[in-house]
Amino acid sequence: MRVLGLISGTSHDGIDAAIVDFRLEGDTLHGTVEHTASTPYAGDLRRRIIDALPPAQTTMREVCELDTLIGQAFAAAAESAIEGAAGAVDLICSHGQTMYHWVDGDRALGTLQLGQPAWIAERTGISVLADVRIRDITAGGHGAPLVSYLDTLLLGGLGEPAAALNLGGISNMTVIAPDAEPYAYDIGPANALIDAVVTANGIDDGFDRDGAIAASGTIDEALLEQLLEEPYYRLPVPKSTGKELFSPDYIDTALERYGRPVPFADLVATLTELTARTVAADVRRAGVTTLVASGGGCANPHLMKRLEHALPGVTIRCTDEFGAPAGEKEAIAFALLGWASLHAVPAIVPSCTGAGRASVLGALTPGREGFVVPAAAIAPAALVLRAH
Repeated sequence: MRVLGLISGTSHDGIDAAIVDFRLEGDTLHGTVEHTASTPYAGDLRRRIIDALPPAQTTMREVCELDTLIGQAFAAAAESAIEGAAGAVDLICSHGQTMYHWVDGDRALGTLQLGQPAWIAERTGISVLADVRIRDITAGGHGAPLVSYLDTLLLGGLGEPAAALNLGGISNMTVIAPDAEPYAYDIGPANALIDAVVTANGIDDGFDRDGAIAASGTIDEALLEQLLEEPYYRLPVPKSTGKELFSPDYIDTALERYGRPVPFADLVATLTELTARTVAADVRRAGVTTLVASGGGCANPHLMKRLEHALPGVTIRCTDEFGAPAGEKEAIAFALLGWASLHAVPAIVPSCTGAGRASVLGALTPGREGFVVPAAAIAPAALVLRAH
């Protein structure tokens, strides 16, 4: 079965796509990654998304318009990916764009992803699985990190304490150790605060390309210590967070409390170090010996260098070595979730999300010819990925 996974993450800079051809052999699921792509949002749409995110006030009209515009952008990205792969797909699994993740203390109560899937189904004619997070929340979970399902299947055979780290807008980690239940959670900001500061300073890229700005600055240790006092870092796991907490206003408030100006490059260097130190602290606490990284942060050599500096003795690898390109791992994960849901396989690891039970995820929007649900499959015990 060929499944197209689509996602725009908490960096809200564009849409990642991955087409994976899955086949189940015994209890091992094999996936051939046939095509990956990334489509940037149009500048005006990205600005509207940013302007609507918490703590900004918005209107139901803006929510409706964004649901349509994001859905149309996802539809265009899906069509382009299918054309690029030169072959039909059997299902599309679309994450959409997270606009709000409702967390009260240590409980997730709701989540909102925009990007109306009917636009995708209409444009491509293919059935679409969407709205995949909420089912886990209704079962008592955080609806995140859903990528932990892929992580446990892909890395479970390493035979040593390992962790899969995603460095998107928010950093999240899945910890996998022999003879122990895996667990996963959101650590804190990865690129979210860095991107917010870079964007606010008029940098066209909207991010610190190659970590050049951070590399040119000096870490403000006093400001860093203040930022590390954030109560979220001390909450028990599982836990989840997002730009509801780590918003542009978060930095403005922190700088007001700090009480003295911080040069732009120094601020970016300090926020990059905040990511490295919060991740490193949790990796050390978990007793991890191998860290397998993915996400946009892997393309920031300065951030990766700071992470290596903070984790002596820990082997840091990239998911590319396991058949999942670092920049498209989450799109691959959503292709996997699509395969699982269509085969009635619960794609949740309750010990990772905090759910009371594993659930089959998502809601289906039929394509032009409806959809045929295949026979239920056994839950795979391992996943083997390879590039086409």
